[in-house]
Amino acid sequence: MKILVVDDEPDVRLLFEQRFRREIRSGEFEFSFSYSGEEALTFLRDHPSEVVLILSDINMPGMSGLELLRHVKTDPLPPPPPLVMMLTAYGDTATHDQAMQLGANDFLIKPVDFAALKQKLQTIATT
Repeated sequence: MKILVVDDEPDVRLLFEQRFRREIRSGEFEFSFSYSGEEALTFLRDHPSEVVLILSDINMPGMSGLELLRHVKTDPLPPPPPLVMMLTAYGDTATHDQAMQLGANDFLIKPVDFAALKQKLQTIATT
C-alpha cells in the first residue's frame, strides 16, 4: 500500500521510516513524503492512482492540510480518490468537525500512537 505523508517537519520521514521499518522492508507499506500541501498535489498529479492513503498534518505554512484535503476531495484527480487521514497537535472539536466535513476518513492527534496507526493502516491494506 502506497502512503503519502504530508508534513512540514523534516524529522517525520525518519520517524516513519524507523517505526515502519519491518513493513517497508516486507513491501507491505511504501511511504512517500511531501513537505507542503502544494508539493503533495504535485506528487499526486505526477503519480496518478498510485497513492492509496494520504496522511497529512493540518498546520503547515502555505497550504494547510485542510486546504489540501479540500483539493483532494474536489479536484478531478484520477480515480480512485485516496483515503485521507488528518494529523494535528490540536484536537479541538471545531478542527475535527471541519476535517470530517471536508471528507477526511480519520483524524489523529499528535503525538502519534504508532501502534494504533500501524493497526489502522494494516486494516486498510487488507480491505
